[in-house]
Amino acid sequence: MVISAHCWRSSLFPWQCRLPVKSRPFRRLPFSSLTPRVAIRKRPAWYIYSFTLALGLAAGYTAYETWAPFLRYTVIATKRCSILGHAVVLDAIDYKRTLSKSYSTPEEQLKAYSDCHLRSANRILLALLANGGIFVKLGQHVSSLAVLPVEWTHTMRPLQDQCHATPYEDMDAMFELDTGKSVSEWFDDFEREPIGVASLAQVHVARDRQTGKKVAVKLQHPYLADFCDVDMAMVEFSLACIKMLFPEFEFTWLGEEMRENLPKELNFVHEASNAEHLASDFGNVRTSLYVPKVLYASKRLLVMEYIEGGRIDDKEYLAEHKIERNKVALELARIFSRMVHLNGWFHADPHLGNLLIRLSPHDSKSPYNFEIVMLDHGLHFDIDHDLRINYSKLWLSFISPTTSRTSADRRKYAELVGNIGPDLYPVFQTAITGRAGLDDISHDSGTGRPASMIDMLPQTMEELEMIRNTVLQREGMLQSVFDVLRRVPRRVLMLLKLNDLTRSLDSALATTHSSVRVFLITARCCSLAVWLDDRDRLITRLRKEGLFSPRIIYEYFQTWWSFQCLYQRLHVVELYMDTKAQLVLRTAWIKGLLTNGPEGARRAAAGLDVNAKM
Repeated sequence: MVISAHCWRSSLFPWQCRLPVKSRPFRRLPFSSLTPRVAIRKRPAWYIYSFTLALGLAAGYTAYETWAPFLRYTVIATKRCSILGHAVVLDAIDYKRTLSKSYSTPEEQLKAYSDCHLRSANRILLALLANGGIFVKLGQHVSSLAVLPVEWTHTMRPLQDQCHATPYEDMDAMFELDTGKSVSEWFDDFEREPIGVASLAQVHVARDRQTGKKVAVKLQHPYLADFCDVDMAMVEFSLACIKMLFPEFEFTWLGEEMRENLPKELNFVHEASNAEHLASDFGNVRTSLYVPKVLYASKRLLVMEYIEGGRIDDKEYLAEHKIERNKVALELARIFSRMVHLNGWFHADPHLGNLLIRLSPHDSKSPYNFEIVMLDHGLHFDIDHDLRINYSKLWLSFISPTTSRTSADRRKYAELVGNIGPDLYPVFQTAITGRAGLDDISHDSGTGRPASMIDMLPQTMEELEMIRNTVLQREGMLQSVFDVLRRVPRRVLMLLKLNDLTRSLDSALATTHSSVRVFLITARCCSLAVWLDDRDRLITRLRKEGLFSPRIIYEYFQTWWSFQCLYQRLHVVELYMDTKAQLVLRTAWIKGLLTNGPEGARRAAAGLDVNAKM
């Protein structure tokens, strides 16, 4: 039987189609019989290709419009994370190698540790600057922690005023998105170049179209809303990696603090409320503090009155306007001491970039010829009553002469305030006061043990170097520093930043009074806070037990007399130190006058270089 190839394809014989392949009959056919079958295969028509191409382009365009923002943000977020991750990994490797090495001498070990700190801090600095935003805010927190190695704090200080500005076009687009109007519809003479750029916002000068007054316009960086969550997650992940690689060096609390506080700082309505609260706290006080008035506030826009002035640490500006630098440093200490110890509500982002100084206007309530203008109120903290009073008592114990009772009080209040036991007390005391004389952290400091902080000599570079070397060299001391940072409440850490600010301004202005002088201001506020608390407590007892309770009345007057004795004694010491400081100023003025004339006298009294070109 002859079976054609066609029967196999058309299945004319189904029974054959069920046979295995090898069982099927085979017949070689001539090539000519296959040719017509091959010839019937045709290419698809041109319109099929065109339709497929058009469909692909439409799908691609739709995907781009739908997913482009997501893809763009994903790429940028990945890049930002990789920048910080790369720096963290290199730092971890560097620290592992440095800490695992053996050194022949303590000096060699100290230098190796110092170089490692500096290399690591510079890597992180470059990464934070490249990413900007909340990464810069992280670096600012690090720069304010005085208990960290000086290589880290000094390296991070440029982040206080070296932030990249957002282009005007992006700011204008955000402004119109938030308000429904463009910048030009709100303001006249809007300066496109910002006068100040911070980690979260930048400030422009403009003229309000309705009132014609000059205003400061604070605009949040638009990209923060897009990358805030990703950046925060990356910060927390990096800190968790550090904890995993170096369990003794834990910084996860820093990520927790930023996670809690960042939403507050990103809401300018909250900032406007803080500014109003602070102005109200000092409303009935004769002070040089001035808080700019807020004219308009939304979540990402803040319009304030414009204040002209100079940085508070600009000695050239102070000299030009005949402002005495000693008074500036002391008045700032009074402002912050009142915030903390009396009001229980304080500015929690203190650095010199947030403070301006200007001549007092005619309607000012300042007791001096200047006003201290406080900016950036995004972060304020309250202090509960018990913490405020215990913190005041801790400071009073530092001021009191050293006795067994005073020493016990210092450790008692250190535990109540900072959760610090006797083992970490010396580190905590040095972190608060910046001094190592009351309870030495070294075996042989060479600084002696003064009876109290009032008796301390001015701080020298040798003492600072001794503290630094002790932290780096003594076994377990650096870990103790991190233990203190981990244990103390977040509010207390912010208080440490305030102490560091007043000390740093004292140093920046090269004041002629003793470095202990600012502590006396703190002590007077503390004594007043403790007395007011005791008074309220005794009055409450009188109301409960009756007005004719001799024991309570006696305790009342005894407490009042103790307060007056301490308060006035501190005032006398203040007058003595101020007199000595004025004598130093007058001596410098006379020397400058004799060498370079009136201009030299002015510059010498202002702490400036008399021989510099004027």
